[in-house]
Amino acid sequence: MPSGEAHEKTSPPPLPDVEAMAANSARLMEELGKATAAALKPVEEGRVKPGVSDEMSDMVKTLGQVAEHWAMDPQRVIIAQTSLTKGFMDLWTGSMRRLQGENVPAVAEPDPSDKRFRDPEWSENPVFDFIKQAYLITSRWAEDLVKQADGVDPHTKHKAEFYIRQIASALAPTNFVATNPELIRETLKENGENLVRGMKMLAEDIEAGRGTLKLRQTTSGTFEVGHNMATTPGKVIFRNDLMELIQYAPATETVYKRPLLIVPPWINKFYILDLNPDKSFIRWAVAQGLTVFTISWVNPDERQAQKSFEDYMREGVFTALDVIETATGEKKVTAIGYCVGGTLLSVALAHMAAHGDDRIESATLFTTQVDFTYAGDLSVFVDEEQVRNIEDKMYARGYLEGSSMASAFNMLRPNDLIWPYVVNVYLKGQSPFPFDLLYWNSDSTRMPAANHSFYLRNCYLENKLSAGKMEVGGVKLDLSKVKIPIYNLAAREDHIAPAKSVFLGSQYFGGEVTYVLAGSGHIAGVVNPADKPKYQYWTGGKVQGELDDWIAKATEHKGSWWPHWVQWIAAQAPEKVKARIPGGKTLKPLCDAPGEYVKVRA
Repeated sequence: MPSGEAHEKTSPPPLPDVEAMAANSARLMEELGKATAAALKPVEEGRVKPGVSDEMSDMVKTLGQVAEHWAMDPQRVIIAQTSLTKGFMDLWTGSMRRLQGENVPAVAEPDPSDKRFRDPEWSENPVFDFIKQAYLITSRWAEDLVKQADGVDPHTKHKAEFYIRQIASALAPTNFVATNPELIRETLKENGENLVRGMKMLAEDIEAGRGTLKLRQTTSGTFEVGHNMATTPGKVIFRNDLMELIQYAPATETVYKRPLLIVPPWINKFYILDLNPDKSFIRWAVAQGLTVFTISWVNPDERQAQKSFEDYMREGVFTALDVIETATGEKKVTAIGYCVGGTLLSVALAHMAAHGDDRIESATLFTTQVDFTYAGDLSVFVDEEQVRNIEDKMYARGYLEGSSMASAFNMLRPNDLIWPYVVNVYLKGQSPFPFDLLYWNSDSTRMPAANHSFYLRNCYLENKLSAGKMEVGGVKLDLSKVKIPIYNLAAREDHIAPAKSVFLGSQYFGGEVTYVLAGSGHIAGVVNPADKPKYQYWTGGKVQGELDDWIAKATEHKGSWWPHWVQWIAAQAPEKVKARIPGGKTLKPLCDAPGEYVKVRA
């Protein structure tokens, strides 16, 4: 009897065609050569220095500090070694008993949410069951070592926990042909043709990444921005060096008098809010009778190297407010900021409050941090040494490559966003399915050096905004002076802007804050269409105390938070006027939405 959950018996792997296997082995070596050449090309051309990367050096240094901590206490080392040895002795004993026909409970079982070991052979076959359990015992033991390193400073410990998860994810037996029963069956069935296809795609993706792997998570040929993505009708009514401003065409005869300005993040593209007609928050907002304006940030290069955080505020947010007044005649607007766009909007609100500028009458923040005490795993990448290394790279070319941020986001969930694609694409040789969200995720943007350096230092590294120490344009910013109503949306499973971080940040604003907690994560928690909702949301009382206490008293609602938000908007400014055409009578549209900037790929 197998250990763990019972599964349907799998068929034995087919016998391979020896000649076909030999021919495919030769082709595999040929494709491997191409992949290697693509990886070495940046070094040969002098674009990358040979040697160990800064990230790898930091990982070795960090884990070395943890190892040093353990080495200082030999007794604890013996206890740790004994724990690991006992785990393997129990596994060996159980495996021997199982081979004799006994029904033996597993020493280590995967988490129920872990999809890696769902193939029946991981439980049916004693060899693969042993490999699986040995991996789980070792990886959990390593994670416990880091958690128990109490003498290590919190940031180093946090980094070590993160790096151990990355290593454990990378070394999982599911990632290798020889130790994955599903891959063995596939390879024997196809006589190695799957590996040839996979290596060919690997070479292509290293070439596309200019020497580093640009992970293939979806097919790109089926998607086109402006054709079947970002299709809400509208016009670009203004353009400068940093942004295009889009005004969307009305879908109702009358609209709310107060326009809506959306400030998206500049680290990725605005059309996450306009993926397709069924998922588009922008299209839905227009249909509710809102006059919607959206900033589309430029995909910067060396020309924007010196564009600062202040420039993004002035030439982005403030310029957009001026243009909206020209187009509509309205001085008062409501605004939405998403992620770092929300951080920028919060900075702008504090700056405006200091100058008595009341053009923004209410603000909505989507998964936004203004306090970075609980910034989550992205803070792993931010300490003085790492920021200096990033700055050196940015100032050398004027910007940070978009692939850097994309890789960091993927590393937050490696077992979902990295290794399944490595296995399916490069080992099974399967082209991934077309998926609009993953296409958007791969459509990365660069970060201008001056702006990104300011953001990393002032927010993640020094946490100045909530402390009232951030200075922009000669003004020290004080969020408590922001008295306008705030709708602050967090996502319960957000790895980028954790709900706890958003909750704490809510307490720094000086006006009424409506904290709403959406189900799911950083993207799905926001893009949860009203017509086809997948997740719930929670509303509750004042933002005070601890998040867990707030959740305990909160009310859970089925469906999307979108209708709740538009009711909040309508209650503040219910007056309606005749629908407005993009640009009004004074601004001539420059081109159709979604504009030109969004189509520039990094």
